[in-house]
Amino acid sequence: MKALGYAQALRPDTLTAVTVAADEADAARLREEWARHDPGLPLKILHSPYREVVRPVLAHVQELARDTSTDVLSVVIPEYVVGHWWEQPLHNQNALRLKARLLFTPGVAVIDVPYLAASAKPPQAPDDPAAR
Repeated sequence: MKALGYAQALRPDTLTAVTVAADEADAARLREEWARHDPGLPLKILHSPYREVVRPVLAHVQELARDTSTDVLSVVIPEYVVGHWWEQPLHNQNALRLKARLLFTPGVAVIDVPYLAASAKPPQAPDDPAAR
């Protein structure tokens, strides 16, 4: 949702959220969640039966980038920021691969929106009235 907020703040002419679903059950669940949150923009669900994310999103973005009415296509990618080195292989692999492929796509700008994982957030001080 943070990445969607950032994308909306860019005030683009058009804005579409894109996600990938492995099957129709996943797609139906995503549509329900989307309707429940109601962010006020369309959701494009790309189907990928093998749970591959990068290839279908890359193909979709390249198709949009070929449209000559668009000068620059901005792709906003949410990316986890983790607190421990050993967490990095567990997160962001699709985001990193997608970003690497999109960086070489003409007419496409890639924007990362960081999302702090719980391990990356600084510990909060206890709410101690005596400390005031």
